Amino acid sequence: MNYREKHTKGFISNFIKSFWEFETAEKECNYEILPDGFFDLIFEIKKEKIAKVSLTGIWTKQIQISIPKNTKLIGARFKLISAEYIFKQSIKDLKNTKEDLPITFLGCDNFDFKDFGKFTDSITEKLQYGLKSLKEIDSRKFELFKILYGRKGEISVQEISERIYWSNRQINRYFNSNFGFSLKTFCNILKCHSSLKHIANGKFFPENDYYDQAHFIKQVKQITDSTPTNLYLNKNDRFLQLTTIRAK
Repeated sequence: MNYREKHTKGFISNFIKSFWEFETAEKECNYEILPDGFFDLIFEIKKEKIAKVSLTGIWTKQIQISIPKNTKLIGARFKLISAEYIFKQSIKDLKNTKEDLPITFLGCDNFDFKDFGKFTDSITEKLQYGLKSLKEIDSRKFELFKILYGRKGEISVQEISERIYWSNRQINRYFNSNFGFSLKTFCNILKCHSSLKHIANGKFFPENDYYDQAHFIKQVKQITDSTPTNLYLNKNDRFLQLTTIRAK
């Protein structure tokens, strides 16, 4: 398989972490995807034309996927704030699943899928234009996600509440109604995902905010259904994120 990723810069980076491209060869690829704290808009390309467009929810557990042979996937990896301000919808019902969208979504059927750079420039321009037309973005939500992604989940609910002047109860109500899980769950997902780069390098003692190694192993297994050791071994390149981390 071939994989590459392009990170965003500037204002749009508050809404989109990165764009990625994945291409299979002459055989079907089977992987497991681990929770990372983002949701994706995915374009399935066959013979340089869109065959399918899908929107995922947030993964809160590992998900098995199968990618057909001779298929190119191009995706945009969105931060949670994008659900409200780009897609204008709750993605609660999409947790651990996905839905198909029209192939004309965002007018992307007219974009150039042969050139990854041109595609990412085109969709970025399209989304930035839509964001500029918004009357207002709730400053509390904007700051909330800026802190969460910046700290990679290593912050208490109480500290967030005090920093953005939004009560714990209100924040959790917002998370549960829009995404289908609590703020604490989201923080644990971000911390676990951040740990993958350490695990990929064989570091099994937590470098993030865990009480001790036992707590680290328990949290990683709860979210990924695998121990850090099994993730590190990554037999048969089973875990896609671990495979792509090592490929960088």
